[in-house]
Amino acid sequence: MMNVYCEISAVQDTKGSSKSFPKHETRHLSEHKNIARCARFSPDGKFVATGSADTSIKLFEISKIKQMMLPDSKEGPVRPVIRTFYDHVQPINDLDFHPQSTVLISGAKDNTINSSVFTYRYGENRCFVFEVELTDIFTLCLKCVHRFFDFSKATAKRAFRVIQDTHNVRSVSFHPSGDFLLAGTDHPIAHLYDVNTFQCYLSANTPEIGVNGAINQVRYSSTGGMYVTASKDGAIRLWDGVSAGCVRAIADAHGTAEATSACFTKDQRFVLSCGKDSAVKLWEIGTGRLVKQYLGATHTQFRCQAVFNDTEEFVLSIDEPSNEIVIWDALTADKVAKWPSNHIGAPRWIEHSPTEAAFISCGTDRSVRFWKENL
Repeated sequence: MMNVYCEISAVQDTKGSSKSFPKHETRHLSEHKNIARCARFSPDGKFVATGSADTSIKLFEISKIKQMMLPDSKEGPVRPVIRTFYDHVQPINDLDFHPQSTVLISGAKDNTINSSVFTYRYGENRCFVFEVELTDIFTLCLKCVHRFFDFSKATAKRAFRVIQDTHNVRSVSFHPSGDFLLAGTDHPIAHLYDVNTFQCYLSANTPEIGVNGAINQVRYSSTGGMYVTASKDGAIRLWDGVSAGCVRAIADAHGTAEATSACFTKDQRFVLSCGKDSAVKLWEIGTGRLVKQYLGATHTQFRCQAVFNDTEEFVLSIDEPSNEIVIWDALTADKVAKWPSNHIGAPRWIEHSPTEAAFISCGTDRSVRFWKENL
């Protein structure tokens, strides 16, 4: 996989020749019964799940979407939605897939984290192993309530396990080993859950964070060595994945506006963040230095996120006033494309496939659009 950041420190003030982002088109359209709020691809790119304000979760199989795209398909009716899960009682905030097994996890405004199982076998070589002494670095923060449901049947619509948190669950992220789960909530410190024992832990080594420190998004790095939080107080905070200590706080990363998303580059050298100040920024992890700014898209209202494409050569986000999807060259920070989203009203979420030139947009108009490169 190409790493476009290998020379970024040397060329940060130099404008190079920007690449062209291939034209994409909506190739499949689906709808929830209310606002489509979030989406997440599986690590192998074979599935995508979407969450809605109607409290439902739809699970799509990408191969079936592609089958529908074929003009001469003779397979009869194809249904890309292979599961619809109903178990939350409040809008869905975030989703994540287990890195090895067929488990989909969701976080919602009802303070719960739900697990659902679907039948599929993942590829090999996705397991990371880490030794973590929880008793040395965490203090127990709460008791959890659990409910278990059998999802081995295709008709199952309920979670097989429910974890009751103390706060609104805004974001969820699996550790690459699959043994731990982070929940970003209205609490300023991420909640760590042991997936095997269901216990919840809080870091005992935390900085002082004000009353406006609720976490909008939490994401692990590719090896689990770090995780990052984007908070309502505008800060981006980097945390050690083993000790859970805060190793760097970029205060006012987005000024006084909320930081709405943050994610690592694959090599774990940089973090891409997005905020309600209408800025998308790239930060160097080792120094906390601002390396790039991707400007020209306004997002002040929704919990917008910025994402890389599958090769990390481009950055995608939303322009709310024009209802457009904006793409920048990741290295030069030049805006290279701006397309109508075709949603009625600005999209609420954008999520790119980790394995191919395809992405999902979710809208206030209830629709979910699957975008694919127009070959």
